[in-house]
Formats: sequence, C-alpha cells, structure tokens
Amino acid sequence: MKKWMVGSSVAGAFAFLLAVGASTPTLAADPIKWRVQTGVAPGGILFQTVERFANHVDSMSGGRLKTEVLPVGAVVGFFEIMDAVDQGLVEGGMQFAHFFSGKHPASYLFADQPTIGGMDQFTYLSWFAEGGGNDLYQQLLDEELKANIIAFVMLMSGGQPLGWFEKPLHSLADFQKLKYRSPPGLTGELFTLMGISAVALPGAELIPSAQKGIIDGGEWLMPGEDIKLGLHQVWKHYYLQGFHQASDFGSLILNKDFWNSLTPDLQAIIRISAQASIVDSITISIHQNGVALEELKSKHGVQIHETPPDLYPAFAKASKQLVEKYSAQNAFFKKVVESQQDFAKITVPYWTDLLGLYHSLGKANQ
Repeated sequence: MKKWMVGSSVAGAFAFLLAVGASTPTLAADPIKWRVQTGVAPGGILFQTVERFANHVDSMSGGRLKTEVLPVGAVVGFFEIMDAVDQGLVEGGMQFAHFFSGKHPASYLFADQPTIGGMDQFTYLSWFAEGGGNDLYQQLLDEELKANIIAFVMLMSGGQPLGWFEKPLHSLADFQKLKYRSPPGLTGELFTLMGISAVALPGAELIPSAQKGIIDGGEWLMPGEDIKLGLHQVWKHYYLQGFHQASDFGSLILNKDFWNSLTPDLQAIIRISAQASIVDSITISIHQNGVALEELKSKHGVQIHETPPDLYPAFAKASKQLVEKYSAQNAFFKKVVESQQDFAKITVPYWTDLLGLYHSLGKANQ
C-alpha cells in the first residue's frame, strides 16, 4: 500500500521534489499543459492552496508541466466537476468527495465523517495514510463508480463552522424552525434527520437566497472564505463549532488517461505535491481564518456564539441512524465504516488525550 507522507516526512517529500527538479531541464521545450477545475472562486483559502500545489508541480517538474488552476464555473458548474474529469473535459479537478455522494453514499465517508469513533480531522488523515483509506477511496472510484479517475487527498478544511443566522440560536428547537443552507448529499441528510429543513445551494446563491427569504441561515466554509463571500453583510450571528464537517477533505481528481500519459517521475511530482498541499492548507487556514475572524468581530460587528449543547447529541443520534441505514443498504459503505471504526479504536484514545493538553494551554492563555 502506498502511504501519504505527513508530518515530519513532508520535509522529505520536498527534498525528493527538489532532487527531481534539479535533474530536469529548467525550461521545457513543449510543456504539458493541464487544468485543475476547482469549485471555489479565486482569492480564497482553498483556491490559494490549489495555486500553491500548481506552483509546486510546475517548479519541481522543471517546466515540463504547466498547471492552470480554474475557478468555479470556468469550464463546468459546481456539481459537475467529477463528470468533467471523468470525461476528460478537464484533466484535473479539486472538489470534496461528498459532492458526488448522490452517485454513491460511501463518497461521503471520504470527505466528511459522521461521529465514527470520535475521529477528528488529523486521525481521519491518519486513516487515509495508515489505515487503508487511500486504497478504499480508489476502490470506490474504480469498482463502485466505474470512474476514469485517480484521486489524492490534497487539503483539509475542517472543522467547518455551523454557520450564520439572523438571530441567536438557543436550542435545537430554534434551529428546527429555520430553513438552512447545508452542503449537499448525506451531510444535508444528517440535518434533515435532526429535524432541520436543509437546502443545498452553491456559494454564489447563498446571499441572494438569504435576501429573498429562501433560507434563514446557512454555512459555507470557514471565516476566511465566508468573509470573502460577504455573509456578514446579511447575518451577524456566527457559530464556529460545526459538527457536520468536523473533518473535511478536498481531493485532487485526475483523468486516468491523462495520468497514464505522464512519466513516472511526473506522476510522483503531482502525487507528492498533493501531499505537501495538505500542510499548506493547514498553515494557510489557521492564519487567515484567525485574521478573518478578528476582522468580522472588530470591523463588522459579528457576534460569535457557542453552539447550543443540545445540538451535539441530536447530531450523534442522526449520525448513527445514517450510518446504520446506508451500512444496511450498501456493502461497500459498511466496509468503509468498519475500517474507520477499527482505526478509531486504536488511535482516538491516544490522540484525544494529547489534544487535551493543547485545549488546556489555549484556555489558560486567553
């Protein structure tokens, strides 16, 4: 099984890339041009992460690869990226696997995660690298979806906020009275199981829908992305502690015909650059979300609230119902869930205790 390099091994990944780049011509006579269609607008945290990935690929290939990063809608729409890559309309794409959970429910388990064993985004990343998650992801694409695609995790964007509301939420009962923009697919179904009216909308439709009264609240991505979308201009009550996407992984997906046309060293450059992008996404996210949150509070009058405590057991109940439903209906879904459960039993006790240190230190220094 091929493993992702995470943590300290990222330095080794960069060393490898530098060595490969040093052994190639500084300029390629006929560079291979390829495009990565994203589902986000330029300038945001996620788009910056993909741009850094492109820079890694192009520089380490010595100019043999030329990567163009495209914003949402440049070639296809928000929900059409997977099909476009599968059909070869674009060579690559960046999206979250839960966007195609309508094609197969197990897709959800490779981007977001219900409350399986208490895993957070770092233990979830470890499952991809060390627990067989990467192999199961490719099995989903090859055998379940019959897609002409190869995929690599390339960024982390969890945990994502519960979102924005016109008035403060005091309880689950308050939430159940609202029409709420949620992510598509099984994530939206989780909210429905909680008794919430969930509406799936692309980011560009969020503010117009709020202004027309189609929705009463909603989530998008994170403070650094939400401020660029302008959600603070519509709502002033913001809840950071979202449980629905406590883990959220973006994938680089590539057309297999394009991938197979590349030499092994170029494939390695793309694969390891995707791994390095995970680190980029974490560092960019921590910094820019912190800056954005401070601006939302100090310049725009946004109030930050604690998520009502009765939402957590309601989510856990809904999560259990969803996992049981799809495990009973789909053998591959069950296989992935069992893999995650087994991995959580080994890793969560250690990791949760360790995280308690950082939580205590952070509170002590506030």
